[in-house]
Amino acid sequence: MPRHATMKPQNLGAATRNFLKSLRPWLFPIIFAGLLAIAATICSIFGPSILGQMTDTAIGDYQAAIERAGDNVPGSAELNTALNWDKLGSLALTLIALYLVAAILNYLQGVILSIVAANYAKKSRAAIIAKISRLPISYFDQHQIGDTLSRMSSDVDAVSTTLANVLTQIITSITTLIGILIMMVIISPWLSVIALVAVPLSLIFVSLVAKKAQNYYRHGRTALSSLNSLIEEDYSGHSLIKANNRDQLSIEKFQRANQHLFELSWKSNFLSQLAFPITNMFTNISYVAICIAGGRLAIDGKLMIGSVQAFLQYVSQFNRPITEVSQIAASIQQSLAATERIFEFLNEPEESPDRIPAQTINNIQGAVAFHHVNFSYDKKEPIIQDFSVKIKPGMQVAIVGPTGAGKTTIINLLMRFYDPDSGYITIDGVPTTEMKRADVRGLFGMVLQDTWLFSGTIAENLKYGDTKATEEQILAATKASHVHHFIESLSHGYKTQISEDSDNISAGEKQLLTIARAMIANPPMMILDEATSNVDTRTEQLIQDAFTKLTHGRTSFVIAHRLSTIRNSDLILVMKAGNIVEQGTHDELLAQNGFYAELYNSQFAEE
Repeated sequence: MPRHATMKPQNLGAATRNFLKSLRPWLFPIIFAGLLAIAATICSIFGPSILGQMTDTAIGDYQAAIERAGDNVPGSAELNTALNWDKLGSLALTLIALYLVAAILNYLQGVILSIVAANYAKKSRAAIIAKISRLPISYFDQHQIGDTLSRMSSDVDAVSTTLANVLTQIITSITTLIGILIMMVIISPWLSVIALVAVPLSLIFVSLVAKKAQNYYRHGRTALSSLNSLIEEDYSGHSLIKANNRDQLSIEKFQRANQHLFELSWKSNFLSQLAFPITNMFTNISYVAICIAGGRLAIDGKLMIGSVQAFLQYVSQFNRPITEVSQIAASIQQSLAATERIFEFLNEPEESPDRIPAQTINNIQGAVAFHHVNFSYDKKEPIIQDFSVKIKPGMQVAIVGPTGAGKTTIINLLMRFYDPDSGYITIDGVPTTEMKRADVRGLFGMVLQDTWLFSGTIAENLKYGDTKATEEQILAATKASHVHHFIESLSHGYKTQISEDSDNISAGEKQLLTIARAMIANPPMMILDEATSNVDTRTEQLIQDAFTKLTHGRTSFVIAHRLSTIRNSDLILVMKAGNIVEQGTHDELLAQNGFYAELYNSQFAEE
């Protein structure tokens, strides 16, 4: 379970402030879009007033015609002639022009905000990728990949959607509320009071519901990231699940996580959808009261019928932005929760900066020394204790020991994936902590047990360590690593596409390709981590021969499970519980008849 699934959400106010700060690069287009939205809303606000004037004009003309007719009842032709069509036509054209301008302005501001949202999403994803490159390895050891992917995809999408749609609605709703309120007060202060009574009542109920929904939305985002991690884990380990007949258990685990997300989702959606009927109920009550009061004022001659008509339209429009805000409350809550998670990730502690000025090694010899190194991952349980060893240039050093002895930790420290808690490591006498991490890692080539290949052609994978490698260098490396014949046997040779999981290549072939890749990179020193643990005996012999060529003349570190593969090493370090308990050559260690001899003999007996 990722850490974010159990920790309490951070302050949403702080996340909102961070979000607003992140909008600074697009402040001008956002303000411009907001002004367009305000202008469009103002144009729309005058619509009911003009319609009311048209109604009052028509009624006034009819009343004048009736008064002129006296006792004679005017016919339809006379009434039609009595209408001031010029004035009515002018008002109608003004209304059409206002609505047309409002439509154009709304379209323009929508386009502007869509562009801003797309750029914001682009920049956010770039910031997350850049952040990933600055995070320490410890972060990836403690967090599931699905959680980070969820922040980069669904969380960023939620925020950009808010920018494109919700922001405009908020600006329009606020402008509409203020504008309509002014028009309502101008028409009738008393009717305005009746209309406004319903507003605080509906807002109180909506805020209570929204607060409860916000809780479920925040937990829902965390549940979604956990579900993504589970899907990624099941997909990556599908073969293992099948091999161990764990399909049903995997499905049940997924269903529990999916059910949890479902419960959070329907509860948050149920509560957020309550806002509309609550607002609508108070709106209808006030609407009825205004109809009664407005009708009475019209009968008493205190208000024109057209004014009552316009006021009722304003009441309908006045409650619409409140209803819209209640409807988009779910999107706002979802966006705020997503914003919180994005900035929580962006605020994660980064790797300590490299020393300035950093030391460099111009002519690398390959002398490596550990000086009383102590290290633990959690700062509580020690993994490496008072570790010291001196390695001469060009030596092949094998590191052996049982699981958990600290073998891989030695490599992590050597590559500066982690720094020692105390003590230090030197390369040619220069402490690694006084060098740039990139410079330290550039001194080593790595061939790991996990033979990672990227999507692309075989040639592109081989040139990963040196993009400027020539065709002659590639051929020399693949022939030396015994993989050239295999590549040539493929339908497209070096241009053969490797699938996403590189499952169209066997484990041994992958390992030979990674060795060839390391040869092409031509690093000063090499690290080989359990590189022959998953291959057959014949392939192991090929890999061993390739290793011999790869490590020739280079200082190399070999972590090996099969002790038969490191018998010719210049130095074997035998580790147990974070300490070097024995060191020497293969023959010397066997002669000591100690822990190494015990490990070797037990493997020999198994074989």
